[in-house]
Amino acid sequence: MRRNHPARINTETTEIAPDVYRFSTYVSDANLVMNEYLIDGDEPLLFHMGQRALFPFTSAAVGRVLPLDRLRWIAFGHVEADECGSMNSWLAAAPHAEVAHGALSCFVQVDDLADRRPRPLQDGEVIEVGARRVRHIDTPHVPHGWDACLVYEETTSTLLCGDLFTAFGRHPAVTDSEIVGPALAGRRWATRRR
Repeated sequence: MRRNHPARINTETTEIAPDVYRFSTYVSDANLVMNEYLIDGDEPLLFHMGQRALFPFTSAAVGRVLPLDRLRWIAFGHVEADECGSMNSWLAAAPHAEVAHGALSCFVQVDDLADRRPRPLQDGEVIEVGARRVRHIDTPHVPHGWDACLVYEETTSTLLCGDLFTAFGRHPAVTDSEIVGPALAGRRWATRRR
């Protein structure tokens, strides 16, 4: 991602369920939206952190919902720049936050990458975020990466699934439309470009 076109970058905020927010940054060069999610509560959790180049935009958007130093948990679907590239920037901005991720991935990679020791999560483990319950679900190689996981917020039945249904272009934050077709079309397009 080029870092020299901040005028073309805007992060939009949508409350997708009570106290659950999506932060969407459209990257025109890739025709792709990068999404991060905040589950607010007594111990707020940010799912996905985005790339380092997008941190100023995403953190400003999150900061309009709550002070960054209130963040308690930072989680992500798998180790990749778009998921956790700005991890240490978030840790610096949120001094009480802990990175929470799958136990094996914490042992093999995250403990080495993060500026602070991560909180290893077992498959099915729940983090209490005040009135919200966030369940960590190991999903090795789904959507990709051996360290992949999903997060399920049980109170609002919100599944945060990272790259599982990636589709090019802009899409609404909440939909009851079919989502598999656009994801498969994006995969076919990406495969042809290799």
